[in-house]
Amino acid sequence: MHRRALLHSALAGLFAESLPRLVPPAAAAGEARPFDFETVIERARATAAAPHVGRRMDLAPPFAGLGYDAYRAIRFHDAERLFADDHGFRMDLLPPGFNFRDRVAVNLVAHGTARPLAFSADLFDFDPDHFPGHEGQPPSETTQDMGFSGIRIRHPINRPGVWDEVAVFQGASYFRANARDTLFGLSARGLAIGTAGPGGEEFPVFTEFWVQEPQPGAGTLRLAALLDSASLAGAYEIAITPGAETVMDLRAVLFPRRDIAQAGIAPLTSMYYFGPENRAGVDDFRDAVHDSGGLRIVTGSGERIWRPLRNPGAVEVSAFADTGPRGFGLIQRDRDFAHFQDAEAHYERRPSAWVEPIGDWGPGAVMLFELPADRDFADNIVAFWRPEAPLRAGARQEFSYRLTWTPVPAEPLPLARVIATRGGRSIHDAGERLLVVDFDLGEVDLASLAPRATASAGEIRGLSIAPLPGGNLARVGFHFAPGARREIEFRLVLERAGVPASEVWLYRWSA
Repeated sequence: MHRRALLHSALAGLFAESLPRLVPPAAAAGEARPFDFETVIERARATAAAPHVGRRMDLAPPFAGLGYDAYRAIRFHDAERLFADDHGFRMDLLPPGFNFRDRVAVNLVAHGTARPLAFSADLFDFDPDHFPGHEGQPPSETTQDMGFSGIRIRHPINRPGVWDEVAVFQGASYFRANARDTLFGLSARGLAIGTAGPGGEEFPVFTEFWVQEPQPGAGTLRLAALLDSASLAGAYEIAITPGAETVMDLRAVLFPRRDIAQAGIAPLTSMYYFGPENRAGVDDFRDAVHDSGGLRIVTGSGERIWRPLRNPGAVEVSAFADTGPRGFGLIQRDRDFAHFQDAEAHYERRPSAWVEPIGDWGPGAVMLFELPADRDFADNIVAFWRPEAPLRAGARQEFSYRLTWTPVPAEPLPLARVIATRGGRSIHDAGERLLVVDFDLGEVDLASLAPRATASAGEIRGLSIAPLPGGNLARVGFHFAPGARREIEFRLVLERAGVPASEVWLYRWSA
């Protein structure tokens, strides 16, 4: 009997009583234990009290030395996917290799008990074009000490019977998700520590997952995760509900090993290469290249802010101080193919990600980090919430929030919103520059609006507003002379009878 068939036969009996509705092929690595989220919290507390131990694997063939294409040629067996079809979800276990070298443990939870899954190269198919002569079987037997690198969640989000990828947790504490009719783009993380700081960035790792068996017909998949790094350990509870918007409800319980002043809560990571506001040094047939176009914030006072993203010449950091923020996110408002002209990447189908705090997060700031990028392969945008008070060593701290992956988040107030930012040299004065900001006015009457603009330096000249074709659209334009200034902050809002009738456009110009 082939060893995979033998494995299936043996495990069918093993799982028949303890996990009756799970697909049986995944191997059990140990005995079942009682489980609830308090189990993970206590694991995190104990982990934080002990010295940090890394989880990096020494990779053996066939997983060692793989490039991107070879790694992508390893696939989890369709027959091994966890959960039955009527449960609404399937799960793949992800192999180690390429840049993914942290050992990740995976447990299945049913009826209040958790059972760990054993890693085996037999769980994967190996494309013979990259692993010749092996006909889908693993090329060696030297993988006993390795583990998984993450998990992939599938759900028929677009068409019945088609098991689309809806969420992937892989690499440090990174994860990403899709909504209906979107393609993977930006990512989220469990936690950011020291981003762009003087001491270098620390990347906590999700070292273990507990995935709850979904009930037949369930629309939500629940999982828990253990986070660990040199500075902190944490327990995460995550509920995933896919759909036209894919919603994740997260609870993070953190136990710092040291005081952490540069912590990032609900971090988002994206890519912005170029857009119509600045193509300096870009030689590209496309009109724009970005996974996200702007940072949107709803402050604790209800003010709505739009900050267009940029690809700066040097690292730039922006802090938007607030108390009790209502939400923030990296948004892809441009949903038209014509804006990008990329028939392969389809940036117009990349999701936005919107963070809504649950409970009062108190004082702090939404942080935005923009890093220089000379291509579209590297993420160069990071946004998160930084609490004003450091995370204190030995203290338990909790943050809960809802993370929504969606084409464009709902904006309930009838405010005009920014749809484009453009800039360039003035044709009238060589020492001046021109900025234009386009608004979708929605139900707001253009005749009732007056633009109000301020600058941190210099003088704004010729401020005007005019209609645009194609709907209830308007363009605000103005000139400014930077002189010797290398950086200027701008603020623009449309007012009606002295009251804001648009979101606030914030923009940093740099030479």
